[in-house]
Amino acid sequence: MDLHNITAYDIARDRTDLTFEEGAAPLGGGTWLFSEPQPHLHRLVDLSGLGWPAVTRHPDALEIAATCTVEQMAALSDEAEHTAAPLFRQCAEALLASWKIWKRATVGGNICLSFPAGAMISLATALDADAVIWTIDGGERRIPVADFVLGVASNALAPGEILRSIRIPLRVLSSRTVFRKIALSPLGRSGAVVIGRRDDDGSVTLSITASTVRPCLLRFTEVPSAQALSDALARLVPTTSYYTDAHGSADWRRAVTAVLAEEIRIELSNTALSNTASANTEVQP
Repeated sequence: MDLHNITAYDIARDRTDLTFEEGAAPLGGGTWLFSEPQPHLHRLVDLSGLGWPAVTRHPDALEIAATCTVEQMAALSDEAEHTAAPLFRQCAEALLASWKIWKRATVGGNICLSFPAGAMISLATALDADAVIWTIDGGERRIPVADFVLGVASNALAPGEILRSIRIPLRVLSSRTVFRKIALSPLGRSGAVVIGRRDDDGSVTLSITASTVRPCLLRFTEVPSAQALSDALARLVPTTSYYTDAHGSADWRRAVTAVLAEEIRIELSNTALSNTASANTEVQP
């Protein structure tokens, strides 16, 4: 869609170019920005000129730039050394976008939109990623992506701040992950996305997105029992967290979230039992 009200288009070359007065907005891939009228905007600041590497590997973390495209992020699933690698493409495919969108839409844009069905929010939350935020005073702050998203289309960015990247701890990439997604139609927007992660120490993290107004995390010291999981869902994900829109009612979302969570619990439990059996098997001469 043409944005006839835009009177200035600036390409940022360094951090000093990242100024956002009222009516100015950053431009990443633009797949949402150009999808509907933006009458409140008059200036766009293109982030592509900053030249941020899509992926940077640190000794303790995998850093994904806000301008990394969904396609580039999905390619991380081809790195076989990470047990959790399949999750990158699984979350990308949950976006249900064409290959053209994959080549333009960015990880940062998806997270900053803060829509419940944001597939990059699902990924970042499940892998305990931190959001690296550039502040207006030239510094930076970090908060978990699970806390970055505050509600539907609402996040923790203060005026003038920008999401620079997300950082995924390397330790979680060796975890076993299980992905579940459901929608009302085969090519529909995600109604619920539930991801389970079992870390090397046996602890389990369950992330819930798409069905709730903001990400929810459940943590257990080991694979929970069916009753413990049910109790945690009731206690930590209140009924008011689920929401209704054209892609599903709150009651349906709550019900299918519980079903998907139990499927993940069973799969992680079977994996744990299998690993225990393997560890206790003696090798005969």
